[in-house]
Amino acid sequence: MNKVPFVTKEQLDKITEQYPTPFHLYDEKGIRENARKMKQAFSWNPGFREYFAVKATPNPTILKILQEEGCGTDCSSLTELMMSDMCGFHGDDIMFSSNDTPAEEFVKARELDAIINLDDITHIDFLKEAAGIPKKICCRFNPGGKFSIANTIMDNPGDAKYGMTKPQIIEAYQRLKELGVEEFGMHAFLASNTVTNDYYPTLAKILFETAVEIQEKTGVKLSFINLSGGVGIPYTPDKEPNDILVIGEGVHRVYDEVLVPAGMGDVKIFTELGRFMLAPYGHLVTKVIHEKHTYKEYIGVDACACNLMRPAMYGAYHHITVMGKETAPADHMYDVTGSLCENNDKFAIDRELPEIAIGDTLVIHDTGAHGFSMGYNYNGKLRSAEILLKEDGSTQMIRRAETPDDYFATLRGYGL
Repeated sequence: MNKVPFVTKEQLDKITEQYPTPFHLYDEKGIRENARKMKQAFSWNPGFREYFAVKATPNPTILKILQEEGCGTDCSSLTELMMSDMCGFHGDDIMFSSNDTPAEEFVKARELDAIINLDDITHIDFLKEAAGIPKKICCRFNPGGKFSIANTIMDNPGDAKYGMTKPQIIEAYQRLKELGVEEFGMHAFLASNTVTNDYYPTLAKILFETAVEIQEKTGVKLSFINLSGGVGIPYTPDKEPNDILVIGEGVHRVYDEVLVPAGMGDVKIFTELGRFMLAPYGHLVTKVIHEKHTYKEYIGVDACACNLMRPAMYGAYHHITVMGKETAPADHMYDVTGSLCENNDKFAIDRELPEIAIGDTLVIHDTGAHGFSMGYNYNGKLRSAEILLKEDGSTQMIRRAETPDDYFATLRGYGL
């Protein structure tokens, strides 16, 4: 099975004439259509909002596209807050979900009047001292143990560093109420990159039942519940993608089953997806510059793990299309490598692909989230450009490639 790139060889040949590889290419049409489908899936909830996880794709042009589609931003650092501010997100447009948070970041979040999501009960006093307690606040819940769906373990929240236990979160709401908070929310993230339509409804039931218990024990009625991220994409071509319309309806059923009878039928539903919103709409475009025939067959490209670290870091699969050879038989086996002085700098290992020649253009799929954003400068490698394929077929550079001057900038006057 194959994945089909969102760009044709003819289009890409013209793009690579204008922009040198490697670069990340994003599909504006796909991004907008997906954002609209997301909104449609939860249209039954009048207060619904998607808060895009900035960490997935921190680019102002992308954020503004999502802003036009009604999304807010989910931030986890000072610079992500600053970027959101510069893009015109303010107040309730921003969720600040961080952990091990420096005081200056809470100060910035308060300055922007962002919705702060507290990761730990000890952060109440820390926030109070650093920036004061706002009138609206959210708390992050971790139920512990293992999280499973249909007897399949999806993840292990008990080992995660995030969130509060149930006794802690109940105490936190009581304390925050005493400190003058008037509007409360709850947030939880229990599994990463799930490819099942059951994840969100299962998570929602846990959170909705917890919300009812919180109201019974503390008198605090939550005004919003953030289902956070975790809805993933199929990186391998053999898997069926999530159907967000089915997922939204699944959450709707649980909402009616649990919250409505408890008098909580006005609770707003928030999400903060990154991978689902952007990953399929990004390609890492790279050219073949070397081939090597030793104990294995190697194809060397001009991108490296600094441009996409997921395969090196996690052994993650990213599908590869050899442009112009989409229908050719995959009768060769290659390791596709970058040039880092690290043996794990491989985009594919023992991958069956069509015969590849020097000069071929490769598209590495599903890099629109946690692709460019996880880049780094090991070996003095420079981060690539980011290019937007616009709805009308034209292209726009939305981030230039780094230069050696950028790399040396923080050393000027410090030994250079």
